[in-house]
Amino acid sequence: MHPNYVQDLHSLLLRSTANDTIQLKAATAQLNKDFYKDPACIPALAGIIANSQEIPVRQLAAIEMRKRVSTNSGNLWLQVPQADREQLKTQLPEIVLRESNALVRHSTARVIAAIAGIEMSVSGWPQLLPFLLETATTSQAVHREVGIYILYAVLETIVEGFQEHQQSFFKLFETLLCDPESAEVRVTTVRCLGTIAQYIDIDDKADIKSFQNLLPLMIRVLAQTLEAGDEANARHLFDVFETLLILEIPLLSLHIPQLVQLFIQAGSNRNIDPELRILALNALNWTVQYKKSKIQSNNLAAAILDGLMPITTEEEPEDIDDDAPARSALRIIDTLATSLPPTQVFPALRAQIQQYFSSPEGTYRRGAMLALGVSVEGCSEYMTPLMGQVWPVIEAGLQDSDAGVRRATCVAVSCLCEWLEDECVSRHAVLVPAIMALVADPSTQRSACTALDALLEVLHDVIDQYLSLIMERLSGLLETAPLNVKAVVTGAIGSAAHASKDQFTQYFQETMHRMQHFLVLTGEGEETELRGITMDTVGTFAEAVGKDLFRPYYEPLMKQAFQGIELGSARLRECSFLFFGVMAGVFGEEFAPSLPAVVPSLIASLKQDENGQETQPLTVSDVTAFASGSSPANAISVEDGTEEVEIDLEKALEVNSAVAVEKEIAADTLGTLFVATREQFLPFVEQTALELIALLSHYYEGIRKSATDSLLKIIRTFHDLSGQPEWQPGANVQQPLNQNVKDLIDRAVPELLQMYEGEDNKGVASALCIGLAETINKIGPALLENYYERLLSIAKEILEQKAICQQDPDQDADEEAPEDQAEYDSVLISSAGDLVAAMANVLGADFKPAFDTFYPLIAKYYKKSRSLSDRSSAIGCLAEIISGMKGAITPSTEPLLELLWRAIGDQDAEVQSNAAFATGLLVEHSRQDLSPQYITLLGALQPLFDLPADAPAPRLNARDNACGAVARLILRNAGAVPLPQVLPVLFGSLPLRNDLLENRPVFRAVLYLFQTQPEVLSPYLDGLLRVFEHVLDPGGPDQVGDEVRASLIELIGALNSQSPEKIQQAGLGAFVPGG
Repeated sequence: MHPNYVQDLHSLLLRSTANDTIQLKAATAQLNKDFYKDPACIPALAGIIANSQEIPVRQLAAIEMRKRVSTNSGNLWLQVPQADREQLKTQLPEIVLRESNALVRHSTARVIAAIAGIEMSVSGWPQLLPFLLETATTSQAVHREVGIYILYAVLETIVEGFQEHQQSFFKLFETLLCDPESAEVRVTTVRCLGTIAQYIDIDDKADIKSFQNLLPLMIRVLAQTLEAGDEANARHLFDVFETLLILEIPLLSLHIPQLVQLFIQAGSNRNIDPELRILALNALNWTVQYKKSKIQSNNLAAAILDGLMPITTEEEPEDIDDDAPARSALRIIDTLATSLPPTQVFPALRAQIQQYFSSPEGTYRRGAMLALGVSVEGCSEYMTPLMGQVWPVIEAGLQDSDAGVRRATCVAVSCLCEWLEDECVSRHAVLVPAIMALVADPSTQRSACTALDALLEVLHDVIDQYLSLIMERLSGLLETAPLNVKAVVTGAIGSAAHASKDQFTQYFQETMHRMQHFLVLTGEGEETELRGITMDTVGTFAEAVGKDLFRPYYEPLMKQAFQGIELGSARLRECSFLFFGVMAGVFGEEFAPSLPAVVPSLIASLKQDENGQETQPLTVSDVTAFASGSSPANAISVEDGTEEVEIDLEKALEVNSAVAVEKEIAADTLGTLFVATREQFLPFVEQTALELIALLSHYYEGIRKSATDSLLKIIRTFHDLSGQPEWQPGANVQQPLNQNVKDLIDRAVPELLQMYEGEDNKGVASALCIGLAETINKIGPALLENYYERLLSIAKEILEQKAICQQDPDQDADEEAPEDQAEYDSVLISSAGDLVAAMANVLGADFKPAFDTFYPLIAKYYKKSRSLSDRSSAIGCLAEIISGMKGAITPSTEPLLELLWRAIGDQDAEVQSNAAFATGLLVEHSRQDLSPQYITLLGALQPLFDLPADAPAPRLNARDNACGAVARLILRNAGAVPLPQVLPVLFGSLPLRNDLLENRPVFRAVLYLFQTQPEVLSPYLDGLLRVFEHVLDPGGPDQVGDEVRASLIELIGALNSQSPEKIQQAGLGAFVPGG
């Protein structure tokens, strides 16, 4: 080594710490050229760390030494002579103990860890662990801090090398967690435990127990840190606990109640920094999400709500992107509602809402209303029978004297419209005038327009009576309102068009004129949002008024959509893609000339990096990392030359999130385009399918779901275009698939099934089951040839609640999943039922062996203790299976009949409806003579016919299905039906109003009786003729199908020959042959 080597290196490092950019670049270039490729720089840097008087130089030397040691898997370090390496291993621990600056100590500790990571597998470092253990237990606090930090740094690098010492570590950590002098020691010890936890195996019972024994001390350290207001260390500790929450080993299970209590106490303590409160509340949110079984089994929901509700009363910042304790609290209420059974959440929340809404304080009433709104998504089914108690609160909130309460009520109304559509439509006479009044009030205008948008989306025909008033009021706001209000007004007008359909035609031209200039806005922020929403809205106009009226605007708006893609905004690209999908749906094959320009833009979106740049994207671990609190919590230090550059993970994730949503929309749009343009899309099918398949492993569940949906749409559409004849049920495929369709299936389906293997999101798994069911029903048994056993396995796993997305690490493998579950969990169960029913439909009698396996799995979901959704979907699934298997269901007739008889007597009309339908199918298809059971069955069905005039839709639907069931009993054995008692009830329920498919068995029964016992129908002839006129009305929807229609017309001709005056009086003359 040159005599001046160390001195020159020191001089260059010193110059690198200067603020002069030119000097920095020159020094860095010389360091890289003359020093950093030379192994001699490593001992030289160690000497500088030990001897330099300049703290920045020592810090930089430590950073660079770690880099040199780690470069190329330690290649440069291993070029250092063995004797020098041994000397450095001896010197570095002494150097770090002498170091007075904490930052330099930490950086030097990282050097030691980097060396250990190489040496442990090469020549060993037997002195290191004894040094660390001795240093960590010395009497000097600063030395203990050094020892435990080095151990932490080493563990982060080479945990596996120290696993044999794990139990001794636990004993050491038990002491250090109680360090009487140094908070730094206690915090770093928790961080060590967080690192070790990631390497504990589920079978390491001793390690799990030892770790669990330390958790009370770890929780106490977090409590001490929060009490001290130490934000930096609190962030480290929350990172540890959040890591523990997502591990698949149940380390936290026994201490969830204590953790929850601490998080609530910290989150609700207004005397500590808001950032720390947000950290605590976000950790509580993850606890609810990842440890829901422990929250549920310990009945913690009520206590959590008790702690959260006071936080909801706090003020929120103006900027919607800024976090605050109140917003964090509302997020947790949302998570509680969507993760836990509503029985554990909504009763406790309702009591809180009632108490808070009766408060004289406006902030309390506002908090109550916002809590109600966020709970709807997860509790909508449970809330439905309770809405009579909810609506008075909503109506009072819309009239509240406090503008904040009125705005919050508008938020709640928006949520109710999304999840309880029928309930909201039933209250239109109250809601529309109240919200329109708030639209006119500047203090509530924006929130009211958002609520109006949501309400109009669901009003359908009811909007006719309000359309003129709504358009008059909203059109004026397009001219006068501020930009952010114009955006929600524009969206509301789009919803009005959606609801009113062709009634909107009268407003179309003028509204387009008012909005066109929004489509050329190029500013960021509010201008971008207004332009995007306007693009969405004019697409809705096209659907409402039809392609002929919209055609003059088509080309200019397509041009604007392409320009939006070029403006560099993920939001505008997303809106353009949605617009393309809508235009394809409206114009069909006329859209085809645009495909060569549209499809490449969609493919380009799918290919872009997640951060929107042609640079290395964030890794999966980055984007799924916990983001506790606001941006300072997410700042990741990256050592770069002389300084630590802070990357704001939150800002990176915001870009990431926007691009991910854009890609989700792009993936969905590709499937929509093929369905709409059919043959014209064929040149793009192969590339599209390959791009979608590549997205099935994407970290973002929305993209996986869109890719799944679109792939299956493409398979179904491709099959449609192949011109294959209708499939026949049975395992022996009578009509092979078109080879191109088969190739596509064999390329896509294995990838979809592979995705399922690791799928941890219930929504994606549900979408896969529903999409597969639809595809099986479309393509037939040929789809099952290579995949039947795997699809059976998927459905069985889900119904047994053993799929990956249903697994809970805190639940024993042989432990039965709780019957009371979140409403979202029921959606997945229902989708698995759809998959089973589809396989039964296409296999027919050949499904019998599988049915024997699935019947008990499905039937267990029909219990009084199960939710309405579970009970209804179980009976509905069995009905579809009976329909598919037909006579092969016979051996299971008795257990099915007993179950269905109980279900007909269910308290909920939705279950009764499915049970009546299933019972009729069982009687129709079973080869067992069920006529001895007719009187019992008719008695069970009879209450479904006793309805008041204002009965709700579910009960009307149940009556229609009861009619279908009675008709099937007649068709199977009319002699066993007491017709004089049954026919007045049956015919008095006609025409059917809700489930029009049941008209087919009803009229087949009527036709059968006309053929076999015409005399029994004589008393009802006039009424029946009026019903015939209703169902045959050419101006209405098809209600009976071609076959029944033809038979009815033939019957009308026969009756006309006997009583022509009756036929004419009933308005059926047009249906008389030759008439």
